[in-house]
Amino acid sequence: MSKLMKLNLKVWRQKNAESAGNFEEYKIDASPDMSFLEMFDVLNEQLIETGKEPVAFDHDCREGICGMCSMVIDGRPHGPKQGVTTCQLHMRSFNDGDTITVEPWRANGFPVIKDLTVNRSAFDRIIAAGGFVSTNAGNAVDANSILVPKEIADEAFEAATCIGCGACVSACKNASAMLFVGAKVTQLAMLPQGQPERQSRVVAMVNQMDAEGFGACTNTGACAAECPKQIPLSVIATLNREYISAKMNGK
Repeated sequence: MSKLMKLNLKVWRQKNAESAGNFEEYKIDASPDMSFLEMFDVLNEQLIETGKEPVAFDHDCREGICGMCSMVIDGRPHGPKQGVTTCQLHMRSFNDGDTITVEPWRANGFPVIKDLTVNRSAFDRIIAAGGFVSTNAGNAVDANSILVPKEIADEAFEAATCIGCGACVSACKNASAMLFVGAKVTQLAMLPQGQPERQSRVVAMVNQMDAEGFGACTNTGACAAECPKQIPLSVIATLNREYISAKMNGK
């Protein structure tokens, strides 16, 4: 069995969106083999056993797919490792005796619900505005009946790996959602099924993004650097091209 690590945690506690929050400090012994969320499970067990309220945090699949584990760890969304979500981060990434600061996403578009849990329904509304294909295509056809060049299929697939976690927004000094929206627009714009609504889609999604209060992109690249799925900045360029083309065509 691995030797337990002694850690100091500074965790953001906030009753609700209207309340003022503050950091509270906890001491915990954790195995290096634990995931970061498993470490929080142990912390919450300790808090419950002592009659204190557990820390609220989001989680679901714990397999790096759902995008719910929205924690800023020592100033970085999802923590110090690149290409992983919080649930894929293990305690061996830290050292015995470390002090680890944990707080929620910081963005007007993601208001705090409680503690480390934020409301990311703004992303859902952006998708509902146009991030889908509404054509009734009937039954599924053979994969090779609609030919798609490999380089285009690869670009669409790369964009489709976005899990909508919001790390891009949290990392951006402007709280911009351009990487997220760019990924969703790129995914559908590259494929034949997305062509009928291509121009109306990008305008509707950008309008909704602006309505949700997300900031503008100033090309610092923090979003791509902290994205757990390593979505490239090129999707933002695609988003801009798609939007300009749609507006020039009167959409």
